[in-house]
Amino acid sequence: MCFDLDSAPPIPVIAGAAVSHDDLTFTAADGNTFAAFLATPDEQARAGVVILPDVRGLYRFYEELALRFAERGVAALALDYFGRTAGPEKRDDDFEYMPHVEQTTDDGVQADTRVAVEHLRGLGVEAVFTVGFCFGGRASWVAAASGHGLAGAVGFYGSPTRERGGASAVQRASQIAAPILALQAGDDQNITADDNAAFDRALSDAGVEHEIVTYDGAPHSFFDRKQEAFADASDDAWRRTLAFVDSNS
Repeated sequence: MCFDLDSAPPIPVIAGAAVSHDDLTFTAADGNTFAAFLATPDEQARAGVVILPDVRGLYRFYEELALRFAERGVAALALDYFGRTAGPEKRDDDFEYMPHVEQTTDDGVQADTRVAVEHLRGLGVEAVFTVGFCFGGRASWVAAASGHGLAGAVGFYGSPTRERGGASAVQRASQIAAPILALQAGDDQNITADDNAAFDRALSDAGVEHEIVTYDGAPHSFFDRKQEAFADASDDAWRRTLAFVDSNS
C-alpha cells in the first residue's frame, strides 16, 4: 500500500474556496463501468487534471486531492481502476486490491482515462493533464503515449521501467506526445537511480520535453502530510506540479 488508510494530501485547504464535487460513474468504450470523483472550481477552469491513483484505486486520499486542485482553479477528476473486476461501487478500507491490480491492463486503464479526459474537455477545459501516483505514476506517463492529446503528464514515484499490463514508459518514450514531469523518491526501494536515468535517456533520445526530480532521502509515497520529515519534498513537488500545469496550459 502506498499510503496509510488515514492519510491525506499534504496540501493546505483554501478556506472559502468556491468548488463543487460529485461522485460519478462512467462507461468506457469496451463497456466497462467505473467510478470517478469530480471536483471543479465555480469559475470556468482552463486547465484540468485526471488523477490516476496508487494501487488502491479511488479512495478518499484522491478525492481530497481533487478538491485541493479545484480550490486552486484546476478541474480534477480522479478515477478508479477496478470497474472490470470489482464493479463501480464504493469500497471500504478492507478491500483487497492486489488481486484486482494484477488483472489490470494498460489498454483498460487507458480506455478509462480517455473517458475522463473527454469528460473534462466537455466541461470546457482546454488543457488536460494526467497526474498519477505509484501505479498511477507509470499510468500517467503511459497516458502521454496513448493518443489522448494531453498537455502534459505528471508522475509521482512511478516506475519508468516496469512492464505491468503493457510496455514500460521507457519502451514507449518515442510515442510520448506531451511534456513529462517525474517526481521521484531518492530512497525508493523499488525504483532506482538507474531506472530514472534510463527514463531520462529515453525521453532525451525521443526529443520529449521533460524534467525528472529526485528528492534525496525521501521514501516511496513521501507525498503524505503524516511524513513531516519530508514536508519540504512534498511542498516542492506540489509547487512543481502546479507550475507545470500553469506553464503548459
